[in-house]
Amino acid sequence: MVITVSYVSTTEAAFLLNISTGRLRLLLNQKRVIGANKVGRRWMMPLNARGMPEIIPGTRGPEGTWNKNNRTANTFVHVLRKTIDYNRENGTSHPAVAVKVGDKKDYCHALKIHGPCQIVYQPHQPNRSQAGGARLWIEVEPQHIVERVYFSGGDYGPPPEVVQQRARFEKKK
Repeated sequence: MVITVSYVSTTEAAFLLNISTGRLRLLLNQKRVIGANKVGRRWMMPLNARGMPEIIPGTRGPEGTWNKNNRTANTFVHVLRKTIDYNRENGTSHPAVAVKVGDKKDYCHALKIHGPCQIVYQPHQPNRSQAGGARLWIEVEPQHIVERVYFSGGDYGPPPEVVQQRARFEKKK
């Protein structure tokens, strides 16, 4: 029997643990992430049997609040068509893939889905609860890992369409 170990980057590990990347970097510098090693300028962390990075508990202060359990919500993946159009027209490279797990949303340039998934197209029943009215999305069950990929020369943060939507929402308040 061959055991393979999956490794994730800082951004993916922070997403899995439900903590900020800054907090994760602090844990890495304190050598509290089991099996973490630096490859070039990037930290790579192994995943345990539950698909989570292992953190050594601290000796002082409150107990860590990072996510220790498997995710229970499906992962929804959306391709942001308006961001693709914006990138083409303006020569930018904002992330055009939105990944939503529960109520947390993340943006990236590419995905590697480790396990089965399904593409759902519902033209007459948009997914308003998870996708803000999307008619096409990819759905991944919670036990499967969705590894996010970021291009080194890319623009990070929310894409322009999301920034504009948030601005409109703030004006209404």
